[in-house]
Amino acid sequence: MSERQGPYRAGQLAHLAGVSTDTLRYYERRGLLPLPPRTDSGYRLYPAAALRRVLLVRRALALGLSVKELAALLRVRDAGGVPCRNARQVLATKLETLDVRLRELQVLRRTLRATLSDWDARLAAAPAGTRAGLLDSIVHDGALVAPMPRRQ
Repeated sequence: MSERQGPYRAGQLAHLAGVSTDTLRYYERRGLLPLPPRTDSGYRLYPAAALRRVLLVRRALALGLSVKELAALLRVRDAGGVPCRNARQVLATKLETLDVRLRELQVLRRTLRATLSDWDARLAAAPAGTRAGLLDSIVHDGALVAPMPRRQ
């Protein structure tokens, strides 16, 4: 069976899309995947277009869109609307948020490196079997304490 054929039973579609049948049902409940017709025996029978839709959903979620955001965009599209500018704005906002988070992570990385350097100095200066006060060095009276200057 090629990927372009259809209709698909839930297991077939799930396999081709790389998801579980539970994921398909979740997508249906959240409005990401239209409810498929059922056979007389109750099996869900997805049209061929459902494979592309599931792959679109997986990729959009991987790009950082939330289920709620994606469902809103797909509702507009499915109703014949044009969600393109809104979709672009949502993704641009995700990128801005990611840029801020990356800067925060870079600051955290520098702080961790400085803290580890400070701790290494404290451990080197502490006699064997005694506390070096590593954890206490992080907070002093509820405020962050700068790492000790490195000894040269």
